[in-house]
Amino acid sequence: MSNSRLLWSSMTVTAALMLSACSQPANETADTNADAPAAETAGKTIRIATEGAYPPFNYTNADGSLGGFDIDVANALCEQMQADCEIVAQEWDGIIPGLLAQKYDAVIAGMSITAERQEKVDFSEPYFANTMVWLTKTDGSFDPTSIENLTLGGQRSTTPGAYLQDNYEGKDGNTVQLYDNYDNAYLDLKSGRSDAVLAEKVSAKSWLADNTEGFGIVGDEIDNDDNIAIAMRKGDSLKEDFNKALSEIRSNGELARLEQINFSQ
Repeated sequence: MSNSRLLWSSMTVTAALMLSACSQPANETADTNADAPAAETAGKTIRIATEGAYPPFNYTNADGSLGGFDIDVANALCEQMQADCEIVAQEWDGIIPGLLAQKYDAVIAGMSITAERQEKVDFSEPYFANTMVWLTKTDGSFDPTSIENLTLGGQRSTTPGAYLQDNYEGKDGNTVQLYDNYDNAYLDLKSGRSDAVLAEKVSAKSWLADNTEGFGIVGDEIDNDDNIAIAMRKGDSLKEDFNKALSEIRSNGELARLEQINFSQ
């Protein structure tokens, strides 16, 4: 992903937040001190879940440690809040149920804000904006403007997965195959068991970095207003604390710096 696209994502979110701040009464704005940690979080232990299988947002290193953009953002937010954070890995399908069961306090896992999820959890302000792309062979066999009689891959419980089901499942002879994670979707694409994968651009670019021969992004990016944010249980005061910390790391340039480190390829 180009740096300009990433920085534009941050700038777009920043502009929206600035407009929101301008609409606040003067006394509310004056009371907000983003530099000071929230009393509720200073010294508190916050457990955060991530998937650990969605590079470059989050992944598991060979030694079992977690890395990626989400991990960097979580650590930056915890430092800003002066909180002690424990980051744990949780399979994607169980990540919201685990949050609701109080196994952890928040989810930072490249999770998109959707109406269905908002019925179950609260979200912070977005910390990233996604676009979707078609990842496929570059031999000209796939035409994104005429998708018929093809097997299309994606990850279940994601916005691209829902997009595939809504627009292609059982239509024009197409078959949609959804996987537990993108790694398995990409494996089937590489082995020829699917014709194309619809994925978030940063995920597709990350995979292409190690699989350049014969594969690429085909067609235009699909902007489906996909905003990524932190999930918490309904009514949790952590939402306000995370939003304050997000505002600070965005205004001091740390969020843009972490984007560049993780996505500049």
